[in-house]
Amino acid sequence: MKVMLRQNAMGHLVVYVAKKDLEEEVVNQTEGDEGKIFTLANGWELVFPNLPEPMKLPQTVEAKRLS
Repeated sequence: MKVMLRQNAMGHLVVYVAKKDLEEEVVNQTEGDEGKIFTLANGWELVFPNLPEPMKLPQTVEAKRLS
């Protein structure tokens, strides 16, 4: 799914999923076998297989939901 990554006014990383009309703050970031894993405030885990480093925000990227 396509998601948008950006920073909110407080400087925290935020993920927006347009198809679900969902905007949540990232509460944890880890590295996994498939790529970078972001845990959102609502409990979702999204994996980003091709996330460029350093991240330039805002940007739209592909992600896969783990849980």
